[in-house]
Amino acid sequence: MVTKLVQPPMTDSHVSPLIYRTMNVMKLQNFVPARNHPRINTSRFGERPLWFRPITIIKVAEHNSGSGLVELEALAQKKRELYQAVEGINRGIFGIPSTKKSEIESLVKQLESLNPTPFPTLELEKVAGCWRLVYSTISILGSKRTKLGLRDFISLDDFFQSIDISKSKAVNVIKFSARGLSLLSGQLSIEASFRISSSTRVDINFENSTITPDR
Repeated sequence: MVTKLVQPPMTDSHVSPLIYRTMNVMKLQNFVPARNHPRINTSRFGERPLWFRPITIIKVAEHNSGSGLVELEALAQKKRELYQAVEGINRGIFGIPSTKKSEIESLVKQLESLNPTPFPTLELEKVAGCWRLVYSTISILGSKRTKLGLRDFISLDDFFQSIDISKSKAVNVIKFSARGLSLLSGQLSIEASFRISSSTRVDINFENSTITPDR
C-alpha cells in the first residue's frame, strides 16, 4: 500500500503499531475471506505510534526541559509496561482474557493522553508508511476450544499494517502457516478505507479480505 520502509523495531522512542487503529478491527471468520461486507468503526489516531517520534520528543524537551523530562520518563515507563503486557499473547489473535484486554486498552489510553500531537488528523503524514504490529483486536471467531486448537496448529508470522494517506487506504497483512502442511501457508490481507471524523478520530470502512496461498 505504501512503498516506505518498515519502521525500526521497538525502542523507547517509538510506541508500537499496536497503538494504531487495530482496536476494534474486523474479526476474522475462521480465516474465510469476507466478500464485500463493509463495516464502519471509529479509530483512535491518538493510539498510533508515530506521534512519539524521536524528533517530536526532542522538541518537547527543548521547550520545557523540566516538565518535559518528567513527561518523557512517564512516556517511556508506559511503553515498557505496554510491551510487557503484550508479551506471550501472540498478538491477541487467538483471544485473550478480558482482564488482559482491559489492561492493554488502559495502557493505550494512558499513552494517548501523553500524545504531543493534540490534533493528529491534521498531521496524517506522520502515520504514512508500513508498521509492524505487536497487538491487534483482530480475533478468530469460535469456541475457546477451537481457538486453542488453532493456536497449536497455526503459526503466525509478522503482522504488518500499511497506510496510504494519499488514497485514504489501509491494509493489514498477516502471514501464517500450518505446521506440517506447506499447502496451508500464505497471507491474509484485510483492506479498508478511512475518512476523518474529528480532530482525533477517523472512521474505518472495511472493504474486503483475501487469503493468498504461498506458491
